[in-house]
Amino acid sequence: PLPLPRMSYDEALRRFGTDKPDLRISYEIHDITDIVPGCGFKVFEGAIESGGVVRVLPMPSADKFSRKKIDQLTKLAQNWGAKGLADNKFDGEKFDGGIAKFLGEDFRRALAERLGEQLTPNTILFFGADKPDTVAKVLGGLRTMLAKELGIVDTSQHHALWIVNFPLFEENEDSPTGISPAHHPFTSPVEEDIPLLDENPLAVRANAYDLVLDGYEIAGGSIRIHDPALQKKIFELIGISPQEAEEKFGFLLESFRYGVPPHGGIAFGFDRLVMILAGAESIRDVIAYPKTTSGQSLMDGAPSEIDPKQLEELHIKIVDDKDR
Repeated sequence: PLPLPRMSYDEALRRFGTDKPDLRISYEIHDITDIVPGCGFKVFEGAIESGGVVRVLPMPSADKFSRKKIDQLTKLAQNWGAKGLADNKFDGEKFDGGIAKFLGEDFRRALAERLGEQLTPNTILFFGADKPDTVAKVLGGLRTMLAKELGIVDTSQHHALWIVNFPLFEENEDSPTGISPAHHPFTSPVEEDIPLLDENPLAVRANAYDLVLDGYEIAGGSIRIHDPALQKKIFELIGISPQEAEEKFGFLLESFRYGVPPHGGIAFGFDRLVMILAGAESIRDVIAYPKTTSGQSLMDGAPSEIDPKQLEELHIKIVDDKDR
């Protein structure tokens, strides 16, 4: 139904662990950071003291998760950046196994209340206690993977939504200012966040948007900056000097002086959309001329040898590694 629902980037990461949530999966991640103090489990309390969060992912069919299976999931979580993966099971009356013995009674009651209808008999809980990005990556990855394994993805209908309010900047230790554009330097910030450019640029939201269908991004775009002063400010924040900005983007800044209107756009990935509608597992299955991981197109034999005359016309010279 239209209009399509909208969800902020932060909410998507908090509830689904990804900015491309698959809403065909009814189970979601729950933030329990606020009920952890005094829970009795030092790992959780230590994570919060270090500025982290604690979240939990419930999944059905707990009886299908053997100790061996849980150990495999723990190793997977570690590969994704976590220190480990805590778990316990709920049989309909009590929490048991895993870390259950470390959890106080008050915390158990608060946890059951927080999970609500998603806590049913034969439920297994997976906990993440770490930096928000790490917890999102681990629990979000498990949510998608386990839902497919357990066959609980509702394939009877498609679910589309807009993801909005992405961060404008991200931390980047290689940048001279410590931050870089999360998308590109021409994306406009959300108007009400412009004052934060001086105070806390990492808190500024981008006027950008993605269209997500069944866990895949099928379109993305943004509103562009049309104010020269704002554009120069963005360049300054990411370490582009006025001289460099003029050399690289002088034509753009000059055009702003002549009344460039607010403008934006969106780009659709129709091949991804076709993949979803066709029920294919990979985008390669619906591309006319798919390439290998080495960049070869087996259908038409590309890339082929280039005529030296063509290179000469384009003023391109190929240099072997040994000649560098």
